[in-house]
Amino acid sequence: MTVLIAGAGIGGLATALMLHKRGINATVVEQASEVREVGVGINTLPHSIAELSELGLLARLDEVGLRTRELRYLTRSGQEVWRELRGTHAGHAHPQFSIHRGRLQKLLFDAVIERLGPQSVETGLRLTGFVQNEGGVTAHFSSSRDGLSSRTLRSEVLICADGIHSVGRSRFYPDEGPPSWPGVVMWRGATEWPVWEDGQTMVIAGGLGGKLVLYPIAPAKDGRQLMNWVVNIRIADPSVSPPPPESWSRTAPLSKVLPYAKRFNVPGIDLEALVRASGTIFEYPMADRDPLPRWTHGRVTLLGDAAHPMYPVGSNGAAQAILDARCLADLLAISEHPREALYRYEKERLPKTAEIVRTNRIGGPERVIDEVEKRSPQGFEDVNAVLGHSDREAIVKGYANMAGFGQSQKKT
Repeated sequence: MTVLIAGAGIGGLATALMLHKRGINATVVEQASEVREVGVGINTLPHSIAELSELGLLARLDEVGLRTRELRYLTRSGQEVWRELRGTHAGHAHPQFSIHRGRLQKLLFDAVIERLGPQSVETGLRLTGFVQNEGGVTAHFSSSRDGLSSRTLRSEVLICADGIHSVGRSRFYPDEGPPSWPGVVMWRGATEWPVWEDGQTMVIAGGLGGKLVLYPIAPAKDGRQLMNWVVNIRIADPSVSPPPPESWSRTAPLSKVLPYAKRFNVPGIDLEALVRASGTIFEYPMADRDPLPRWTHGRVTLLGDAAHPMYPVGSNGAAQAILDARCLADLLAISEHPREALYRYEKERLPKTAEIVRTNRIGGPERVIDEVEKRSPQGFEDVNAVLGHSDREAIVKGYANMAGFGQSQKKT
């Protein structure tokens, strides 16, 4: 079997590695001219790290990422709402990693080149369309450098892992329109910073309309480590205001971000100094898309953000793409016909990811902060008097169980 993957993001590269492990040939085609370390920080959950560990990548992850020990939810003013251990510290067989998105992508890319060979990844080609018949799929690509040259590739299966603006998705759903935007803009940055507390803790402060996310994304060295921060603010009514352009490389001036960052308080962190120290600040809208009725059409299917783009809530974006990859690779390896595998993959993964998309829209596990701030906007002396422990636990643990990484779902 030959498989063509459009998109060299985390999902596409993980799929190529998992197919290779099962003896299936894969070629990855990426529209960027090269795979670069772009983006800032992400978190990858234990159930997805289990899949990367099976690919023999755990030691490499430890070189470039950080094993997260604890997660704390705070109000905007810095009062603690909830805290819990994460990954192996919580009893999982595998860690949770806080990591630079670009470094994770580059780690996967390097593994693909090593194991599948340099010819397995072609860059500078954008998917423009495809046709299929009972024998396979013919995919057409144009040069993303000048648009003047083209390439045609043939395979038995086409996996569109080409992101929230997926060409494959747009061919199946031409009238879908732009992504859904709730009026929230995200500003992100990272800088070398003195180790805060144990150097393994992440903090989320504030609810869906105004939130700060803070966590280190690299091992400490000489008392400093790379600290990632995100400020999310609802700045517009999406019914009357269009979202700002989407781009990993769109930057924002310090003067635009700093007034929002100063709204938050995290004990022991000088947020203003942290934001000022970040050389480049990136800006893009928080967006997702409605769940689809189908991902698979014949020999073509969707994966990762092409299939289920979701709000960056609950640390699930990259994790779910990796789980997609494992499921699809397994089914392609054991099914009698590729179309059967793609159909079964959709039946397995679509309902699960659709539920996560819908839950993330109301805050996911971070909704516990919204509930506390809504009930006690001026703060509290005892959080249990505002929202009891069992109610807070039901929100946070309920999300973990729904997303597949709860205490009852620890993978050994």
